[in-house]
Amino acid sequence: MAIKREIFGHPTGLFVLFFTEMWERFSYYGMRALLIYYMIKHLAMPQETASNIYGLYTGLVYLTPIFGGILADRLLGKRYSVILGAVLMTVGHFLMAFEALFVPALIFLILGNGAFKPNISTQVGALYADGDPRRDRAFSIFYVGINLGAFFSPLVCGTLGELYGWHYGFSAAGIGMAIGLCVYLWGNKYLPREEPNSDGIKSDDPGNDNQGNGKIRIIAIAAFCLITIAFWAAYEQQGNTLALWADANTDRVIAGFKVPASWFQSLNPAFIFILTPLIVSFWSWQSKSNSETSAPVKLAIGCFLLGLSFLIMIPAAMIHLTFRR
Repeated sequence: MAIKREIFGHPTGLFVLFFTEMWERFSYYGMRALLIYYMIKHLAMPQETASNIYGLYTGLVYLTPIFGGILADRLLGKRYSVILGAVLMTVGHFLMAFEALFVPALIFLILGNGAFKPNISTQVGALYADGDPRRDRAFSIFYVGINLGAFFSPLVCGTLGELYGWHYGFSAAGIGMAIGLCVYLWGNKYLPREEPNSDGIKSDDPGNDNQGNGKIRIIAIAAFCLITIAFWAAYEQQGNTLALWADANTDRVIAGFKVPASWFQSLNPAFIFILTPLIVSFWSWQSKSNSETSAPVKLAIGCFLLGLSFLIMIPAAMIHLTFRR
């Protein structure tokens, strides 16, 4: 049974999940900040091979949560799935410290992420009763943890990996994941008890009045999936093509200090911290006048801006080629 205590007006369990996810994202983005450089500079892979492996790795990272959700719903439950995922990822990060275990390390990380990722976010909503107005704010707080981990990890793991040794960077990521696991195990008593699924409703039940609505929702989810596939395929280039550009084609010397290329991967979460309050304020202003942009339009704007960012790189590449000549 969960212990009911509150911090800043929210259940203590929210902050357990906050720090667990923060350290998990620290480990994920810390490892990602080094991965493409490690394959090319240390394992001596051709750039094309390294990029293909990076793409396969990140693609499976986003695919396996589907099976992690099924695992939790039908067998282990959310808590044990999160614990299993955290253990697998911790092992995977430490295996990255050994060149001969590179492929097994990636497999552990992929499987661990699949078990972990879909089952920790859903626990945030379970902390609140239906209709509780604090739920939306809780997810906002939770995502701050994600971006904290994403911001600091390239600065810590990237610095250790690039300046002192790749294995130090990967080990730092492993330590971060281990800390997240310890936080989750300690705070389990503050998380909601999982109820068995006993509604007995099947999607093929002709007596289910919500069957039509369910099909519409599934179609809508499928449509959003197509959009997000394109979005994340481009977004994840931060750890691949953009990381390679930052390393090879960017003047990184500031006052005699050469900035590690991995630090550039901290810029995105930094801009999220800076710009999110402004965007949320704008949406609040729209809401007061009953003209707030719909969620699909917001997604479309995000995709447009992401695409525009890559278009900006075209003249940058042309200028770079001109100067090289």
